[in-house]
Amino acid sequence: MNYFFIGIGGIGMSAIARYLHLRGDQVSGYDLTPSPLTAALEKEGIEVFYEDNPELMPKNVECFVYTPAVPRDTAVFKWAEGSGRLMLKRSQMLGQLTDGKKCIAVAGTHGKTSTSTMIAHLLSKSKLGCSAFLGGISKNFQSNIVVDNKSDFVVVEADEYDRSFLQLHPYYSVITSIDPDHLDIYGDYDHLREAFLQFANQTKSDGKLFLKQGVAFSDGEEHEHEGHEHEGHGHNLSEGVSVPIISYTTSGIEADYYAWNVRTSRGNIYYDLRTPKGVIYDIELHHTSLYNVENSVVAAAVALECGLDEFELRAGLKSYEGVCRRFDFRVETKDVVYIDDYAHHPKEIAATLDSIRFLYPGKRIVGVFQPHLYSRTADFADQFAEVLSTLDEAVLLPIYPAREKPMPGVSSGMILRKMDTLSKYLVTKEQLMELIPALYPDILVTLGAGDIDRLVPQIEKLLTTE
Repeated sequence: MNYFFIGIGGIGMSAIARYLHLRGDQVSGYDLTPSPLTAALEKEGIEVFYEDNPELMPKNVECFVYTPAVPRDTAVFKWAEGSGRLMLKRSQMLGQLTDGKKCIAVAGTHGKTSTSTMIAHLLSKSKLGCSAFLGGISKNFQSNIVVDNKSDFVVVEADEYDRSFLQLHPYYSVITSIDPDHLDIYGDYDHLREAFLQFANQTKSDGKLFLKQGVAFSDGEEHEHEGHEHEGHGHNLSEGVSVPIISYTTSGIEADYYAWNVRTSRGNIYYDLRTPKGVIYDIELHHTSLYNVENSVVAAAVALECGLDEFELRAGLKSYEGVCRRFDFRVETKDVVYIDDYAHHPKEIAATLDSIRFLYPGKRIVGVFQPHLYSRTADFADQFAEVLSTLDEAVLLPIYPAREKPMPGVSSGMILRKMDTLSKYLVTKEQLMELIPALYPDILVTLGAGDIDRLVPQIEKLLTTE
């Protein structure tokens, strides 16, 4: 079949495009600007156009795949819409590709990419194998796609934006968190949680829901379940969920799976994993964040429930290298450590900073944050200000708008004015390179989901040049 992707440079779109190309379909696409990801697609033999001109598209396209991130007034989109040919959202395409498979879908307002990538790594290193569509570039796979035609398992990141995850009907579903986000889509927090509940209930009747302990689908839910039998996973942590639930946590001992005795040594993290069948001692994670302990607990739970043995689990977690832009160590010298992270929600930033303080107690932390979306900035300005005020030095860049038009009165300065610290700066990308050396960081962290990643090579060069 001949597919044309509108917005092919997106991380989720490119994964599907790569899969179809590897399968033998004809694939091409349009994106607004070239990027390392589109360059990789072109190198693999996928033609990418950067001019919004329908004349450039192949004439024999049978199906257009699009992302909601592309504006509807884009000429290519408007032409496709009027062509009468098949048009599928990325989420609909993903739903079709996972139909009939043992789909493991990872949802949550934080932790999706790291958790799904970790599960994919564990399964692919085992006798079970898997295919995967990932929301980031895995350092182990050097890709956002894994293809294993012999395995029934397929791991996907289930995105709540635009209710995309409701196209999926997983065998195993994971929910890592439900915090307020994408309120421009859902209107309010209650509607967001209703969508997560619907996703949970789309899990197959013979499957399981892996739910972080304390995550609630509505206000006032009770999560205590002492006295319930864990065998058979019949306990119900959340009212309204119709499938068996397996709970996990790193902050208690009441869940089915939990981490205990978490400790660090030489930049690595160790812990003991409690499971329904006993304890697996001295799990080892290399060069990672504190919040990845939680992700690894649920990844381990999924892997063990799928059928991995202890040896496969230990080896898989120890060899997991992480995801580009997820607590991504870029520079480590005797003078400075530089970490790049995708965190773009206040809770994600707080988790990243907590991890840095855990690994490097007493060190001077300089953070550079690029807010993502006007709507998110308006919704969470107070929370961004609060968490960024905990940095020794905080640097803000202008908002990355992505799909949005400017909103009156909303800017990075809105956050800056609310910050309870004098150690704060608002600069352009060009000014940033002059400011960083003047702040003398022990630890430098760049944060954001926009195009701040384009600055990473320059910052690396700046920090490693004598």
